[in-house]
Amino acid sequence: MENIDRLKNSVIEIAVEHYRFKNTFIKAISKLDFEEQSKYMSQFAWFSKKVTKAVEEAGLRIVSLEGQAYDPGMAVTPLNIDDFEVEDELKIVQMIEPIIMQEDTVLKTGTVLLGRI
Repeated sequence: MENIDRLKNSVIEIAVEHYRFKNTFIKAISKLDFEEQSKYMSQFAWFSKKVTKAVEEAGLRIVSLEGQAYDPGMAVTPLNIDDFEVEDELKIVQMIEPIIMQEDTVLKTGTVLLGRI
């Protein structure tokens, strides 16, 4: 059982790092010309498909709440919650790390940046 848990944790780490890398990669290739962007995005799409398939085969799910209204009961840690007042209506403007779930169970909470609605 311990070996299975270690494998599951490894897949979770790969999924989280893939998500984080995606944001950095998109920002980096936006500085290239369109032809180069297309070439690299195609390669990244192939890589993403492989990672997503592996995550799903492990029975896991990557959840992004980007753009949704923020609720304190969400399985996320907001990094900038202290920048707002209690009465502010907030939304998730960026998922830094996604939520990782297995069926209806949260295995890893996400990390987010918030903004006012």
